[in-house]
Amino acid sequence: MAIRRALISVSDKTGIVEFAGELAKLGVQIISTGGTQSLLKEKGVPVIGISEVTGFPEILDGRVKTLHPAVHSGLLAIRDSEEHQAAMKELGLDYIDLVVVNLYPFAETIAKPDVTYEDAIENIDIGGPTMLRSAAKNHAFVTVVVDAGDYSAVLEEVKAAGDTTLDTRKRLAGKVFRHTAAYDALISDYLAKQTGEPLPEKLTVTYEKVQDLRYGENPHQKAAFYRKPLAPSGNITTAEQLHGKELSYNNINDANTALQIVKEFSEPAVVAVKHMNPCGVGIGTDIHEAYQKAYAADPVSIFGGIVAANRTIGKETALLLHEIFLEIVIAPDFSQEALDILKQKKNIRLLQVGDISGAKKAEAIITTVEGGMLVQDSDAYQLTEADLRIVTERQPTEAELKQLLFAWKVVKHVKSNAIVLAADDMTIGVGAGQMNRVGAAKIAIEQAGDKAQGSVLASDAFFPMGDTLELAAKAGITAVIQPGGSIKDEESIRVANEHGIAMVMTGVRHFKH
Repeated sequence: MAIRRALISVSDKTGIVEFAGELAKLGVQIISTGGTQSLLKEKGVPVIGISEVTGFPEILDGRVKTLHPAVHSGLLAIRDSEEHQAAMKELGLDYIDLVVVNLYPFAETIAKPDVTYEDAIENIDIGGPTMLRSAAKNHAFVTVVVDAGDYSAVLEEVKAAGDTTLDTRKRLAGKVFRHTAAYDALISDYLAKQTGEPLPEKLTVTYEKVQDLRYGENPHQKAAFYRKPLAPSGNITTAEQLHGKELSYNNINDANTALQIVKEFSEPAVVAVKHMNPCGVGIGTDIHEAYQKAYAADPVSIFGGIVAANRTIGKETALLLHEIFLEIVIAPDFSQEALDILKQKKNIRLLQVGDISGAKKAEAIITTVEGGMLVQDSDAYQLTEADLRIVTERQPTEAELKQLLFAWKVVKHVKSNAIVLAADDMTIGVGAGQMNRVGAAKIAIEQAGDKAQGSVLASDAFFPMGDTLELAAKAGITAVIQPGGSIKDEESIRVANEHGIAMVMTGVRHFKH
């Protein structure tokens, strides 16, 4: 077979004039619609309108133009079926061998901050997906192109043999069905949000590939990095890598964790992360001071870690960062002097994420399980001082209260069971991922050492009994923040009172599994 007739109708007209022009030179008849037809005519590419094929005008503001038997019989006819050949001949219909279609820009439309519901609905393509699906179904005979990136490969095969190979048509058909599935997923998600159905009876999600990764958590695992089509700015998926080798699977996970923690703070803050847990967090009057505190929190664990800042990194901070081995440094921006210093290390990754000062918004978090998945809102809860309930005889001082709120922002992001000790606007001990809360407290207190004296303690969930408070008292901890809600809250309150510890309850827990 050979490609004799092509139907071209594209919203994104990148490269289409050149592609159609080359097809025309090969003797391919070009059929087109609307704006695409006008553009090709203007550029001197021979083209006939869809109405000449259907014998019917484009109507309803262009909503109906390709939804016609003369189009879809030409796409769906089985070329080696005598019955189909006879039907096509009897009805005076002709085959369409190549379809080049991309769809109304629905994603771009709903991404506009002032988009109206009516505009969104009007940008749902009907004829385009229908043609794509018809052509893709019949890929044994029809070539279908949805991506301008495939124009050159298709043209090369047509020039060489008059047609594409079956392997190419299969590949392109698969790409089409992925494309239309993603398109429909965006529409269904938009409508679910419009009608207040965040967890509908059927959930279809779509992501687009950012890059293939060398491997996953371990070298024997395959992996790739994807992002949402409408991913907001200020996150890892939209970050610009300014320097360093390619990110790994573990790098991306750790970098995301560091960025989520540093976003908790409005004041200058720096977070160091290892294995998706914070090993050092500090706040200060500027980023230089905040980094010094984050480093001092755990100068051993920060080695080989990921560092995130919520302000521009300048020369002074860059000089300190340059002194140790770090996998990644993340910041809204870097001064040129800082870049010149940090780029002296060949492999360090530098990620510029832009403005991250906006309020954190809840979004769907997906966790896979064998045979399915779990979906929940992200933990975007923001605690305020007004939410606190003081449950002990001694009230926390203003200084203690500041440290308690600081520690609470950190413990929210530590793997459960989690305990965080803080003093002087920095973490001094982190106990993460333990099977019991006492074990987490022991780790945090041991890490803090003498610094535990006069510090505060945050627990991501309630104390099931008073033993953690006993440990805290022995270490010299003076104030505690925890959710409360245990049937033995009174026991914990009694122990705190016995040792003069001030304790506040939040009423909200922050499990992180």
